[in-house]
Amino acid sequence: MTGTEAGKVSKPVNLTDLADRYGSDKGSRKHRYTELYHMLFLPYRQREIVFLEMGLLIGGPEMGIDADRETRDCPSIRMWLEYFPKAEIHGLDVSDFSWFKHDRFTFHRCDMDDRADIARAAGSFKNGPDIVIDDASHASHHQQNAFLEIFPLMPSGGLYVIEDLRWQPPTYEKETTKTAALFRSYQDNLQFSHSDPETQAAFNALVPDISACIIEPVRYQKKRRDQLLVVHKR
Repeated sequence: MTGTEAGKVSKPVNLTDLADRYGSDKGSRKHRYTELYHMLFLPYRQREIVFLEMGLLIGGPEMGIDADRETRDCPSIRMWLEYFPKAEIHGLDVSDFSWFKHDRFTFHRCDMDDRADIARAAGSFKNGPDIVIDDASHASHHQQNAFLEIFPLMPSGGLYVIEDLRWQPPTYEKETTKTAALFRSYQDNLQFSHSDPETQAAFNALVPDISACIIEPVRYQKKRRDQLLVVHKR
């Protein structure tokens, strides 16, 4: 919100500017996700929401680096704390970020390979998250594990985002339906199609809770590969 003070007009907060300032790859220097996020998230900005990001710093087992690596920064968490001044921010990662302290931030160490571990972490929230961003390992089954555990906890109007659909890590990826293909099947038929019947049934059980599903290509260029998923909770 703009305003005046001593004859000066304050500059409105822009999420892309914050991403670039804190060194997040979500900004103009790489993915440009914040251009879309600013449009989607601005109505939430001054609300007392619950916000969850999974995957707090590039690198880790998906890049062949040990999960017990030393971590020294949380660029996107710093960005979210400034962008959402009233939000309860949660971070989830397989590596340890418990050293990062803020009165509105809670860290959960979690293995995305284990649905029970995801359920444990998500179950510790006082309220289901209003906004979720999955920027974790990018392995298809990890993304799908997290969605199945967390999306049902979200309130009506919530936004669930999965980043970097085009890339899956060789260290984790299994022979399974890719997340982009899974949600494309929903877009085409309003039903999910998956190589595993149990996973397919679990996703189709959530169809009544989905009011919109958007898949954006790389840098919003129509001829490039799927990159970013946004699902709106009915």
